[in-house]
Amino acid sequence: MHRIRIFNKIAPEGLAQLDPAIYETGEDVRDEEGILVRSANLLDYKFPDQLLAIARAGVGVNNLPLDRCSQAGIAVFSTPGANANAVKELVLCGMLISSRDVTGAVRWVRRQAEAGADLEAVVEKGKAAFVGPELYRKSLGVIGLGAIGSLVANVALDLGMDVYGYDPFLSVDAALRLDRHVHVVRDVLELYKKADYITAHIHYNEKTRHMIGAEALASMKPGVRLINLARGGIVDDEALLAALDAGKVTAYVTDFPTNQLVTNPHVIAMPHLGASTPESEQNCAVMAAGELRDYLENGNIKNSVNLPDVYLERSGIQRLCVIHKNVPAMLASITALLSRDSVNVENLSNKSKGDYAYTLVDLGARVEPAVITDLKGLPNVIRVRVID
Repeated sequence: MHRIRIFNKIAPEGLAQLDPAIYETGEDVRDEEGILVRSANLLDYKFPDQLLAIARAGVGVNNLPLDRCSQAGIAVFSTPGANANAVKELVLCGMLISSRDVTGAVRWVRRQAEAGADLEAVVEKGKAAFVGPELYRKSLGVIGLGAIGSLVANVALDLGMDVYGYDPFLSVDAALRLDRHVHVVRDVLELYKKADYITAHIHYNEKTRHMIGAEALASMKPGVRLINLARGGIVDDEALLAALDAGKVTAYVTDFPTNQLVTNPHVIAMPHLGASTPESEQNCAVMAAGELRDYLENGNIKNSVNLPDVYLERSGIQRLCVIHKNVPAMLASITALLSRDSVNVENLSNKSKGDYAYTLVDLGARVEPAVITDLKGLPNVIRVRVID
């Protein structure tokens, strides 16, 4: 039986993907082979030796120690696209409330009522303070054209906006999802110069940390409105606050509030609501559990953030799953060991991602335990798993 430890609340539709006859799941499970997690911080978590995989019901994985996982041969999965519609809708909300100051207007009406004012008498005079532009015929810049960014770009076109997109790592699949009327630019500076609204949908890492800083802000159109539902560290808060005070940026909508940000009247801060819909949580849980199940039962990898995607239909009698360093002659070393035991290779797939590679081998017969031992002892082999 596979043991799965649960961190955070995982939607029951996701847990239903794990047959209780095969999987033991729960918060109290120990010596786990798999982990299902949302936002719990596992950066300092001591992994049991048995741990094979972590599935994150969501996209961001900054709560997981990726380097340590890779070195230990632990596959880390995320669920790209599962929460895309939820985030897309909140981006639209962010553009509207940054334009029309809807939240400020609602607070004003409530204060008038609490003060005993005759609302019918005061609203016509008071509403002038909350006038703001329409989205129609304005320009939107979308940084990152993945699952979420492409949805945002396409729906903005439906609103009559002129859309500019920037993504230096634009995949073929993402490009095919984009409406042909989206202007894909090669230089983000072009997007900064043309966009009335800018929304970011990129991962947070050392390369993207403070991507939107003083220099980027200075390149933007005066009065630009920024929406950041990706990660807080993408924006340099100090530079952003200075730009708000100077009037360079009209409003900043963020899903990552800080004490410093919320004191500025031009900041609209939300408590990380991007994927907080029942539909999104269900989609993420189902996808994460499915990825974990397929890896544990079949060795297939899809949507891993630290290992390459490898899928192989089952054939033969036995399957070997080998995680190893991405160095020359590894495949030759693996197959040489198997040929020593005169076992026929029915099917094989090998792919790499950065410093790591993954090899799936389907065999026509079961190999001797000594071969598996020797395989584990090969230089640069990190983990070997046998699936019958």
